[in-house]
Amino acid sequence: MITKYRSQFNQEFSEEKYQKTKDLVKEETGQGSVFRLSESPIFLTKDFWEKLDDASQSIISQIKQMPEEELRKAVPNHCNVPNDTQKPHFLAIDFGICQDENGKIVPKLIELQAFPSLFGFQKLYEEIITEVYPFLDALKNSLPKEEYIQKLKEVIVGDENPENVILLEIYPEKQKTAVDFIITEKYLGIKTVCLTKIKKECKKLFYENDGQLIPINRIYNRVIFDELDKIEGLETEFDFREEVDVEWVTHPNWFFKISKYILPKLKHEFVPKSYYLSDFPQNESLENFVLKPLFSFAGSGVNLNPTQEVINEIKDKNNYIMQRKVDYAPVFKDINGEFSKAEIRLLFAWNPKSENPELLVNLVRMTKAAMVNVDFNKKDAIWIGSSMAFFEQ
Repeated sequence: MITKYRSQFNQEFSEEKYQKTKDLVKEETGQGSVFRLSESPIFLTKDFWEKLDDASQSIISQIKQMPEEELRKAVPNHCNVPNDTQKPHFLAIDFGICQDENGKIVPKLIELQAFPSLFGFQKLYEEIITEVYPFLDALKNSLPKEEYIQKLKEVIVGDENPENVILLEIYPEKQKTAVDFIITEKYLGIKTVCLTKIKKECKKLFYENDGQLIPINRIYNRVIFDELDKIEGLETEFDFREEVDVEWVTHPNWFFKISKYILPKLKHEFVPKSYYLSDFPQNESLENFVLKPLFSFAGSGVNLNPTQEVINEIKDKNNYIMQRKVDYAPVFKDINGEFSKAEIRLLFAWNPKSENPELLVNLVRMTKAAMVNVDFNKKDAIWIGSSMAFFEQ
């Protein structure tokens, strides 16, 4: 959207530089990225940033005012984890880069979650892409690397010894986000531990390292608890619903509380109208709405063109929303003169000692497909996949 920088990047781009970007990721992590990296970042205007900031700050303010008892209703009984916290440690807010009815480029809220995303990898990616394309360095407006890492440490490690803090995932080596786990270990000095490897004695949890059992005092949680029941043959010593002596970062209940569940409760010009499916008005047209499960992840279960027949088949209508469709703007020009669309995710960390969360980094997903998700892209297209945004200074 900033012609000067788009033109410069496209002129400097080469397949060799794209390969160098991927090689540097592999060099830093010991493995390549499983998810596709886009060939290009995106460039957004100061005006667009101000709209993003206004919308996200309004959303944060509204979340803070929501009664705890109202948010607690989002947590399914079978997923309730003891020792909930007053607020989450992380917040990710996804905006589509869209066109309004007047053709103006505006952000539109797509979804949000109180769950950590690629905080480690996105900082690494920023360092790498600015090394490969030095002109981008002048556009960086994020924290210096050491200060960034310190902010993450304050939230994730806190006052604990890093040895007693783990990143928890289920079969982490099989996850698409494994590169993020590796970088997080490097940045914070913590271990990534599979849920199946956790040992439990009374209310204490342990993991094994070099033949020794190490007490776990804090868990940087990357497990989507709701997904565990879908894994066949899963055997663990520790059940999330048990009361144990650990601090959660962030507590699993927040995955449900700040999710698509609150979209119908939010009000802002850049928040598309949403309804719980059970409350969908008869005077609204289905063709103007997208059907989404409340707690799906990575686009799972989303229906872009719901019909009345599909809706009639749904028994648990309280677990779905209808969200007004938005028009993604194909404004990111590739070297062949074709255009990609994009979503931007703002990644906030929320230090328990701070009144408000702090924006640390962003993540961009580019596509030429109907759904803006890296899994839905055509394999032979370019300017698609995971990237980040640089903003006009």
